[in-house]
Amino acid sequence: MSLAFSQLEGKIPPSLGNIIGLKNFDLAFNYLSGEPPSSLYNLSSLETLQIQGNMLTGRIPADIGNNFPNLLILSFSWNRFTGSIPASLTNLTTLLRIELSVNKLGGHVPQTLGRMRGLQLLYLYQNNLEASDKKGWEFITSLSNCSQLQDLNIADNNFFGQLPSSIGNLSTTLQILHLEYTGVSGSIPSEIGNLVSLGMLGLGDTSISGVIPDSIGKLGNLAQLGLYNTQLSGRVPYSIGNLSNLVTLFASQANLEGAIPTSIGKLKNLIALDLANNRLNGSIPADIFKLSLLSRYLDLSYNSLSGPLPSEVGSLVNLNNMDLSGNQLSGELPESIGACTVLQGLWLANNSLEGKIPQSLNNIKGLTALNLSINKLSGGIPESIGTIRTLQQLDLSHNNLSGQIPTVLQDLTSLSQLDLSFNNLQGEVPKEGIFRNFVNFSVIGNDKLCGGISQLHLPPCNKNSANKNKKRRMKSITIPLATSAALLFSAFVIVVFQLMYRKLRQRQNSSFQSPTIEEHYERISYHALESGTNRFSESNLLGKGSFGAVYKCTFQDEGTIAAVKVFNLEQSGSTRSFVAECEALRTVRHRCLIKIITCCSSTNHQGQEFKALVFEFMPNGSVSDWLHPKSRMPTVANTLSLSQRLNIAVDIMDALDYLHNHCQPSIIHCDLKPSNILLAEDMSARVGDFGISRILPESGNRTLQNSNSTIGIRGSIGYVAPEYSEGSSVTTLSDVYSLGILLLEMFTGRSPIDDMFVGSLDIHKYSEDALPDKIWEIADTTMWLHTDTNDNHTRKKIENCLGHAFSLGISCSRKQPRERIPIQDAATKMHAIRDSYVLWQNMEE
Repeated sequence: MSLAFSQLEGKIPPSLGNIIGLKNFDLAFNYLSGEPPSSLYNLSSLETLQIQGNMLTGRIPADIGNNFPNLLILSFSWNRFTGSIPASLTNLTTLLRIELSVNKLGGHVPQTLGRMRGLQLLYLYQNNLEASDKKGWEFITSLSNCSQLQDLNIADNNFFGQLPSSIGNLSTTLQILHLEYTGVSGSIPSEIGNLVSLGMLGLGDTSISGVIPDSIGKLGNLAQLGLYNTQLSGRVPYSIGNLSNLVTLFASQANLEGAIPTSIGKLKNLIALDLANNRLNGSIPADIFKLSLLSRYLDLSYNSLSGPLPSEVGSLVNLNNMDLSGNQLSGELPESIGACTVLQGLWLANNSLEGKIPQSLNNIKGLTALNLSINKLSGGIPESIGTIRTLQQLDLSHNNLSGQIPTVLQDLTSLSQLDLSFNNLQGEVPKEGIFRNFVNFSVIGNDKLCGGISQLHLPPCNKNSANKNKKRRMKSITIPLATSAALLFSAFVIVVFQLMYRKLRQRQNSSFQSPTIEEHYERISYHALESGTNRFSESNLLGKGSFGAVYKCTFQDEGTIAAVKVFNLEQSGSTRSFVAECEALRTVRHRCLIKIITCCSSTNHQGQEFKALVFEFMPNGSVSDWLHPKSRMPTVANTLSLSQRLNIAVDIMDALDYLHNHCQPSIIHCDLKPSNILLAEDMSARVGDFGISRILPESGNRTLQNSNSTIGIRGSIGYVAPEYSEGSSVTTLSDVYSLGILLLEMFTGRSPIDDMFVGSLDIHKYSEDALPDKIWEIADTTMWLHTDTNDNHTRKKIENCLGHAFSLGISCSRKQPRERIPIQDAATKMHAIRDSYVLWQNMEE
């Protein structure tokens, strides 16, 4: 009786148990629910019993092994069965296939599975089965008696402790072995090399440590090898080149070190290679780029690989995605890269590449993402990039590119993200296409740009400047040299002018102003701000802080909305806060920092001093608004998903890394907390409120030292670093502490000043005590409004992701500054945590 895939509903009728002599019973993949009737287990003639893929509940009968003397196939997978696997099951010695995966079964696996000597397939994955060093692994030893075993999948269970060496005694007929998403630890037994028929080996997302044994090279039939997200260390063995049938090699997010073995170039059948987020060094073997079947992706990102990108890269004519970001690659980008004509994504950010962007990139007609940021590339942006009609993301920021922005970029209708910031670009910014909405592109840090849309607040372009320059050059050729008397007179005039100008500046500086902001932005009047905020009405109030209030301001003439921070000058320290924020924001430019538009230093209608800063408007408020919404009823619309929190964390860390390590002089924020992290329309984060920030003084920079001197503790209660209370000076590690507390708050949903934190219990200890077994108890439950966590596989992946995020928050918020992780390392780890989760989500989709 086969009624599989028939859209049946309700319960299994007990009367089906009366069909004497029935051999094959198949109700798989329907919508059946409830417990299977006890009469079903009276069908003693059954050879196949398949009820997988339903919503059946209850326990597997303890005496199931006494009822089916001829059973060959037993499949209860993809249901909701609970309890343990009955020991009597091993009495069914004729069984060839057992499928109990994706249920809620617990306890230990029966020790006597080896009695079923003809067993070929055993699926127990995605349950709550248990094993430890003390008990539970005996079934592996017993399975060595199953001489026909081909497929063993025990992934996604609560298996902990050391992987037993007896796994190497399993049948040489074994072709598939899955242990992913378990807590298995210890080293990979060298006996693994005995499994010579193995075609798939999955040890990813485990706590496996030690080195990859040389014996792995004996697995000549291996096609898929998963060693990602483990604690493996040491070198990748040269013997891996013996795996001539290997199709995919995933070994990212471990601690592998040393050079990439040249023997990988022998893996002629490889279609995907991922060694990202390790500690590999040396140059990339040229033979890797000769793997002609490499097509899905090549990911060597975030290692310490160095040297030039070999010209052989052009041999990867079938490759879809290549990521070499976060290394130390140098030299010029070879023109041969244009031969990779089917590339869809090319990421080479965060290296030391130099020279010009190759013109040959226009040969890659299907390219959707191109990231060459944070390198040393020079020259102009090739016009030919504008011919790549499929391009969606283009990031050329933080280079030394010069010349004009190619107008053809505005014709790329598919382009949704463009970052050209921090280069030496000049001339007019286009206004069409991607350049219409300044949320989708960035050109900050290019001081010679002009024009563009009004929100950029760039100076207007002088259309006649080019002609004037030409005339000046002609005059310099035709006009004879001035006489020496004329030169002396000119010098005299210049000296007098300089003296007069210096006195004028001194007179201007004697009363407080914010000249540093004025140098970059056009000032705005008090009247314009008063009008745009409807006289600073409560209806436009966005929030209040220590030194003032923030209002929503609508400029009717331009049709734009901004945020206006009005300083309460009666509050002690507010003027100093205004100065600090002006100083901090006058030179910083980063996509994850709040963008200043202009300032106002004037008087109001009563003649009282008035000071305000105008920022880009963040329509989604602050992170605090989302973590602690005013509504007591959390919904998808007012809470943050896990993915959003990971992205926000990455943005915050990128901003902090930039402030500490990539801007001159370095800046310490001093007040990182959720209310100072603002969210744009696309939910990307911006770090704001530099009112108490500290600019690290440089030699000879007396102005900065004077304007940022500080007395007392900087920061907010709950986030301020403990060393401040001991009189220690401000350091970047103080920001790292606040960052750690912020991370823990983001993923627990609890404020560090929550009433539950009393005595010695704080959010750091609360989180640390929960690792690794109580993550679900402390995680913010509002995240599960966005994600279905009923599936055990999903729960394991989320638990792994949260475990890494909590560990990073704990590492950042150590009491002793010297024990805290540096921000650049924290940012790298956060990128890896986020990218791993996103990759898993994409694979699931």
